[in-house]
Amino acid sequence: MQMRTLGSNLKKDVIQWDIVNWSRAIPFWQKHINPSFESYQCLELGGNSGGLSLWMALNGGESICSDLENPEEIASPLHNKYPRLNIKYEAINALDIPYTNQFDLVAFKSILGGVSRGGRNERKKETAKQIHKSLKKGGQLIFSENLIASPLHQFFRKKFVKWGNDWNYLSIDEVDATFEDFDSFHYKTIGFFGAFGRTESQRSFLGKLDRIFDKVFPKSNHYILIGVATK
Repeated sequence: MQMRTLGSNLKKDVIQWDIVNWSRAIPFWQKHINPSFESYQCLELGGNSGGLSLWMALNGGESICSDLENPEEIASPLHNKYPRLNIKYEAINALDIPYTNQFDLVAFKSILGGVSRGGRNERKKETAKQIHKSLKKGGQLIFSENLIASPLHQFFRKKFVKWGNDWNYLSIDEVDATFEDFDSFHYKTIGFFGAFGRTESQRSFLGKLDRIFDKVFPKSNHYILIGVATK
């Protein structure tokens, strides 16, 4: 099965917010993973409405869509738009994944800051360890995560984002140590302006600016980390 192209509607269903910037994860992942997920065992952590489960299932994977509480009620309306998908639903804590050597592919989008709320930085690495344990040898983690970014981002989050004071954003200095258990790890950082958009149309416009100006800003000022880690 050839990997499915993301049209605008499908891209919205998979990525769900700040679509222009966060959708840039897909081509980065595709550079480092198998072009087909046929017969893959896949897990999405922190799935909520299940965008990444949808993407993995559309590309041939047998997906588990998970969150702290079983997300079936939230995610199934989206998944039911696309018939004949192989998706199951489970309640799974990313700090205590009840699988060992099970998955070919694990995916998440922006969960580390929530898992480690209250400054519990050690939980970021513990989450990575749990994912590592759950993967088969040669299995891969694909993810995108919010970075702490610039002082300007930090100020505006505390001022305008309701969870901004509690969310424990990943810093660029933590990245290598967090994923050090994996045999290989590739990542890139992107985005500066998009985080300041208050509506999706604003984020879309600002995300297009980011495609132009990303190289102007250092990694430490970007607000999105995109990664692929292989066991």
